[in-house]
Amino acid sequence: MSEFKFKIEEHLIVLSENDKGWKKELTRVSWNDSPAKFDIRQWSPDYSKMGKGITLTNDEFQKLVDELQK
Repeated sequence: MSEFKFKIEEHLIVLSENDKGWKKELTRVSWNDSPAKFDIRQWSPDYSKMGKGITLTNDEFQKLVDELQK
């Protein structure tokens, strides 16, 4: 089994934070040294653990933004 790597390239928006300090954030994350993608998920206070989330390509994110602006 290969090692799973990630690097948060940019913190964009904190959407919410629970009483244990976990934050639901919109970030740009590089997964396994790939180009960064938009990502929405919960992160532990020290960013060592993550919850389930969704990752969007630049095109998918732009389509979402366009539809929300209508």
